[in-house]
Amino acid sequence: MNGWALAGTTFLASGVEAVEALTIVLAVGVARSWSVALRGTAYALIVLALIVVLFGPLLRLVPIEQLKLFVGIVLTLFGLSWLRKAILRYAGRKALRDEDAAFEREVSALRAAEDAQADKIALITAFKSVLLEGLEVAIIVVTFGAASTLALRWSAFGAAAAVVLVALLGLALKQPASRVPENTMKFVVGIMLTSFGTFWTGEGLGIAWWGADFSLVILAAFYLAVSLVLVAAARVPGVARA
Repeated sequence: MNGWALAGTTFLASGVEAVEALTIVLAVGVARSWSVALRGTAYALIVLALIVVLFGPLLRLVPIEQLKLFVGIVLTLFGLSWLRKAILRYAGRKALRDEDAAFEREVSALRAAEDAQADKIALITAFKSVLLEGLEVAIIVVTFGAASTLALRWSAFGAAAAVVLVALLGLALKQPASRVPENTMKFVVGIMLTSFGTFWTGEGLGIAWWGADFSLVILAAFYLAVSLVLVAAARVPGVARA
């Protein structure tokens, strides 16, 4: 399996989740203190790293054919979930996430907290947001990494690169990444995860894909075409593409 494809998928997936987590972490930093925001973030990242390190190798104890089937189903379900949200947003049936509005809500809520509990609430808020947003990515990284140690390294590299990049941009700009094309990224990730999932599910069922890994490109093109048809069919009249 192409390592760059694994890294690219986890990079985009991590980028989307990191942007959403960044909004909350920035709100904690602005409303309370940056030391609290960074501590909460660090604790959550440690927990997520432990999940990847502990559970990644354990999955490789499962017989390969059963593992491919399990991994394929998990990735397909994740991919379809991401695709569904992106399609509904492109069709105008689900509101796009507004990072600026989310930032203002969190800042207001944190500033309204009683001083005696403010830092504790802020720490938990930063920790929880990073942990929850990162948990889905951690599962994707572990699932990809079940294929081999090399696959785990590639997928973990993609996730780590996205987190570091978004964190550096956030700390430099001190404002939410509201201009990031989040829905487009979710759309791409959904197609890639669904394609990988279908490929591995097929292999787990004993299907010999034509062209081997090249069939991933065909699967991605198929899911892209189907998704565009669904967007057109579901689009609310008078709503422009997001």
